[in-house]
Amino acid sequence: MPSPRAIPSIDLLLQQPAALALVDAHGRTQVVDALRTAATEWRAAPTGDPGTWIVARAAALLDQTSAPLLVPVINATGVIIHTNLGRAPLARTAAARAAEVAGGYSNLEYDLEAGERGSRHLHAEQLLCALTGAEAAVVTSNNAAATVLVLAAVAAGREVIVSRGELVEIGGGFRVPDVMTQSGAVLREVGTTNRTRVTDYAAAISERTALILRVHPSNFRIEGFTERPPLADLATLAHRFDLPVFEDLGSGWLGVPHTQPWPDALAGEPSVRDSVAADVDLIAFSGDKLLGGPQCGLIVGRAAWVARVRTHPLMRAVRAGKMTYAALEATLALWRREPSRTEIPVVDMLLMPLEAIEWRVRELAVTLRTHAPHLQCDIIDGASTIGGGAAPQSAIPTRLLAIRSPRQSAAALESALRAGTPPVVARIQHDALLIDLRTVRREDDEALTKAVCGALQFSAPCEDCT
Repeated sequence: MPSPRAIPSIDLLLQQPAALALVDAHGRTQVVDALRTAATEWRAAPTGDPGTWIVARAAALLDQTSAPLLVPVINATGVIIHTNLGRAPLARTAAARAAEVAGGYSNLEYDLEAGERGSRHLHAEQLLCALTGAEAAVVTSNNAAATVLVLAAVAAGREVIVSRGELVEIGGGFRVPDVMTQSGAVLREVGTTNRTRVTDYAAAISERTALILRVHPSNFRIEGFTERPPLADLATLAHRFDLPVFEDLGSGWLGVPHTQPWPDALAGEPSVRDSVAADVDLIAFSGDKLLGGPQCGLIVGRAAWVARVRTHPLMRAVRAGKMTYAALEATLALWRREPSRTEIPVVDMLLMPLEAIEWRVRELAVTLRTHAPHLQCDIIDGASTIGGGAAPQSAIPTRLLAIRSPRQSAAALESALRAGTPPVVARIQHDALLIDLRTVRREDDEALTKAVCGALQFSAPCEDCT
């Protein structure tokens, strides 16, 4: 066994060609730290030539620490707005615009015509108003920030009336009552969990009331013996007492008309346009859900109330940056032109014909059966879902590839896919690995095929995938 005394000094190790290459790539300080860590490991379990082993181990350690933790993933789950996978993927043009603006200076807060300081809040406002019918708009970092901002700007220290059936909790422990407390507003519950009437709201209005809050349940449904007043009736009541109505809509479904019918799964999803038409004063929603844009919170509504929100001191803490504005404007521009809407991945996935999915699934199945005849590849009916807290009971018909292998369990296949490059996230059902191509971009089909081939550990290399 080699003696620990045989370890060369760090200075000698740094003179090796391999170590010099590491210094060029990572810098001397990081390489020295990695060499010391590797030397400590070698002392604990001496093996082979210490100089060679330590430098090789240091290279491996540097690769681990320098590798990005945030990486692209292929989503084969069939969940269109997958919060854990980054929600809505951006359109190519939106991503390109964000990169273009991020790579240099921009007129984020500069008026090019006047040659003086401008306002970032003007960006995207015109497009948002055109698409929703609102008088004004403002952009924040996310929808939670938008909700806190509105409550703080309009209702701090005063009561906000909200139905008990809308005191919801969404992902990450985000609870409406807690948010209201943080904003400084005072919660005033009305009605019951399953039934709230306009008269319940009316009875709670007093001189302490600041606004009426409507919350979209988004991630659940209460069915059966239920009652919920229409938004227009709520707005009529509020305006009778000179109060605003604020709706936390969340999902961000615009509700714009389209020549190709939207999926039935969206039939019951409230839209921003309908809320504006119902005379709601302020509406907050996410940019990275059904809108298909970047993460941000959008507030649209009456100009006077939006101005009050925009000038609140908290606005600076939750404002959006230049990359968000660039990607958002590009996404909204695609929404304005109906032929280009399918360039938005979320829209494309929602409208993807079953026949197109079937054809792609068959192509994948043929490749796998050709190179791995031991596999059982079945094409079955299934359902994709919208996800992201939108349309919780949504089910969009799809075609799935169900893969079973006598050599590997479905759990082992799924784990191997996640460990690949790029990682692929699929789902398991009845001990079969299920692939839903609705949420896989068409240009990623080849990468997906290679990833699946690698995970299946073919006995002979797949020529199409090498």
